[in-house]
Parts: sequence; C-alpha cells; structure tokens
Amino acid sequence: MKWTLKAIRTNLNLTQSEMAEKLGVSKETYQNYENYKTYPDVPVIKKIIELSNIDFDDIIFLPNQYAKSEDKEV
Repeated sequence: MKWTLKAIRTNLNLTQSEMAEKLGVSKETYQNYENYKTYPDVPVIKKIIELSNIDFDDIIFLPNQYAKSEDKEV
C-alpha cells in the first residue's frame, strides 16, 4: 500500500502544525511537502519513516504525473 504524506499525518491523528513540529520544520514547509511543491531532505524523510513506521518505498513524495512524460504534438 502506498501512502501520501497527508494520509500518514491523518493516520497519526496530527494537524499540519503538529506534524511540522515533530519533523522540526515550519508549518509552511510541511504544507509544501504535502502539496508536492517541495521535497523533504534526507533527515526529514528519516523522521517521517520513524514516526509512521512506513517503509520509504511505500511513501509517495512526488505526485504521480511527475514521473510521466507528456506526448506533445508539434
């Protein structure tokens, strides 16, 4: 099963502010992670894994369309 950061936070019964505090980042920074505007660095990823007890491979850090290429007609 794949988990989004929002699903992990909700499963832990935390607000965005509480999750940000546990990760040692600002609420705005955490919101950017959830909204796929920025990607957490390695220490933050490790904290997310520790808090959630979810493997790295099961966490979605980027939106699905990020990995897809678009076919554009010229």
